[in-house]
Amino acid sequence: MNRRRLAILELLNKEEALDVNRLSGTLNVSTVTIRKDLDALEKQGLLRRQHGQAIRVSPNDIGYRMVFNYDVKKKIAARAREMVEHGETVMIESGSACAMLAAEIAGNKRCSTIITNSAFIGNHVRAIPGARVILLGGLCDLDAQVMTGSLVRKCAEEFNVDKIFIGTDGYFPGEGFFNDDMSRVEAVRAMAAQAAKRIIIATGDKFNRRGLVHLMPAQEVSCVITDAAPDNCKASLEKNGVKLIIAE
Repeated sequence: MNRRRLAILELLNKEEALDVNRLSGTLNVSTVTIRKDLDALEKQGLLRRQHGQAIRVSPNDIGYRMVFNYDVKKKIAARAREMVEHGETVMIESGSACAMLAAEIAGNKRCSTIITNSAFIGNHVRAIPGARVILLGGLCDLDAQVMTGSLVRKCAEEFNVDKIFIGTDGYFPGEGFFNDDMSRVEAVRAMAAQAAKRIIIATGDKFNRRGLVHLMPAQEVSCVITDAAPDNCKASLEKNGVKLIIAE
């Protein structure tokens, strides 16, 4: 994606709607160019067009969230993939970095199987030859394309795996990991209960940040994979026996 289209999405991330003329002036290009950009972004499902405006899609839309910090998330996903063996079955919960990890595993780990509550992940990897996905049932959040509710727990209880990969919306020393979605937290906890190792994958901007709902304390996590972490968070994770991996 070119820088101008990314800039449009970043502006939309701050406001729900933007006028074509305003975008033209802000980005110093013609309205014709802006309309072409908006058409292309709409075809990708990253925004909606309406009466000369660009309308932001739901911030819970995983495809929309994948655009931001794409290169960093890709780097984290590639490093996390190295922890998976050929032929291994792993759990992956919903999230933009998690979706990238699923693609990395499906494309590089022979005969691997992904158990997930994310319909987005199932669709995201479907074109990769040999991809194998078990989708847990539940109440479908149509914006995030993720299954939640008690049925996720019942389905997850049928499986036992060595690893689950989990995204997070925040980590705060002394308190643990957070998420901004209560229903997603319940699903993640249910899946994590069936895994021996809980691995958090997150960009560095998630540190020293609280979210709406507490997800789990640090001592329940085996490893964190990120691109960067401040010293106080490194010390907190080390104190709780959490392995920290910085993706290069």
